[in-house]
This record gives sequence, C-alpha cells and structure tokens, in this order.
Amino acid sequence: MKIIECPRDAMQGLHDFVPTELKVEYINQLLKVGFDTIDFGSFVSPKAIPQMRDTAEVLDGLELGSTNSKLLAIVANVKGAEIASDFSEIQYLGYPLSLSETFQQRNTNRSIEVAFDNLAEIQDICQSDDKTLVVYLSMGFGNPYGDPYELDYVGQFVDRLDQMEIDVVSLSDTIGVSTAELITPLFQTLIPKFPHIEFGAHLHSNPNSAAEKVKAAMGGGCRRIDGAIRGYGGCPMAKDELVGNMATETILETIKGLGVELTIDEEQFDACLVLSNKIFLN
Repeated sequence: MKIIECPRDAMQGLHDFVPTELKVEYINQLLKVGFDTIDFGSFVSPKAIPQMRDTAEVLDGLELGSTNSKLLAIVANVKGAEIASDFSEIQYLGYPLSLSETFQQRNTNRSIEVAFDNLAEIQDICQSDDKTLVVYLSMGFGNPYGDPYELDYVGQFVDRLDQMEIDVVSLSDTIGVSTAELITPLFQTLIPKFPHIEFGAHLHSNPNSAAEKVKAAMGGGCRRIDGAIRGYGGCPMAKDELVGNMATETILETIKGLGVELTIDEEQFDACLVLSNKIFLN
C-alpha cells in the first residue's frame, strides 16, 4: 500500500507566500513519517503558481539521507520536465492530463492533443534520465463542463498512455464528484485490463465522504492513494470550500480499519499535524 503525501497540492493555492525555510522544515518532517512518496513541489511558471517558485531552493534544503520516501515534482510542459530531470533527488515527474478539453485549456492553456504531444516528449526525457512519469488524469470521474465522459472514454485515454509506456496513472477527481458507485467499477475495469500500469487515486472530497471513497478505491484494487494532512488544498473550481484533498489522517485511519498494515511512524506523523498549523492556520 502506497500513501502519497501532497504538500505541494496543499500549499500551491495559498494566497500568502510560505517562506522557503518553513516549507523545508515541514517537508523534512514529512520525510520522517514513512510515506512512499512526497509530492513536494512543481517546476511550472511562477506567474501561474507563485507559491512554487522556490521549489529548487526547497529541494536543496531537504534531508534525504535517512528517508526511504521518494520525491515527486509536478511539471506542466517540456521545459519544466527538462529542469526537474536535472535533479537526481527527484524520482517521479507528475504531469496533469485532463479528460476534459475545457479543463485542459484552463489548466495548461493547450488542447488535449497538444498535451499528448508534450507528454510524449516528457516521457522521452524521463526514460533518458531514469525518472518515472506519473500521469494524473484530471476530471477522471466526470466534469461540470458537459465534455464527454464515460468509463470507456477513460479506457481510451489509458490505452494511449499504455502505448507510450507510462508506468503510473493516477485517476484524479478534480472537483469532488466521485462516488463509490463510480470509483470501484473504474478501478475494477482498468486494473485487470492494464496489469502492468500502477493505478493511483487522487480524490478530492467533502470530509464526510472521504472514508467511503478510500474504501471504494481499495475495493476496486487501488493500492496507491494521495492525501494531504488535514485535507488542505483542492481545486478552486470545485465551488465548494469543503471539497479539498482527502485528509491523510482519514486515509490512514480507514486503511488501518480494513486490516491493512502500514509502515507509518505515528509519532512523527503527529509532529507533522502540529507543524502544519504554522503553514495553514496563519
């Protein structure tokens, strides 16, 4: 079972800039917990995401000598991938690809087809530099724009990614519309069809439905789940302030309740909960 902690997603929408030294302190604490991966930053335009303009400086301050956690950085184009791939400390590059043409344009200012072209170039970079590319299929459970969506449509996207030899695909519920009735069948369909792809769940949720969504993903065979401590972050287009990232503490509690063992240091995790207040409650 892989738990991916996403401080990048939690912080990127904050209005006030989080000082670099505080980001470093927080992520260094997260590295002590035992998460499989930390989604720690992004190499994107500072005009688009000003909060992440110091990702390289944050990386320079991380204490990686005694952690088994891997690092993931988000990129939105080939230039970002080239920059990120120069850092040996980063194992994963994450790329947002949308099932919604409308959202793809809004999120990255390009069409789905152009995004696929970019993705092919980024995959070449990853394969040349020994990185693993994680593709986030945003609007993976539906969208508010009236763009096409059905289970077979998702499968068509994954088939194209499979042809590109993408190893990890994370189905992303950008606006919190997923339900157990959608989540479980989607994973049950895709995982057997593409057994060589590792499927993840990056789900946004109202706190009241988060545990149900975790159970649904696991019931569908998913063993890679993203979260953010206390559920901070989320998509501003959700139009619901309660729809954010799934709280990591809820994910952990739910998984343990299902009898799955996790290698999480609870004392270090509690320290993260305390430290998170310095970033998100100021």
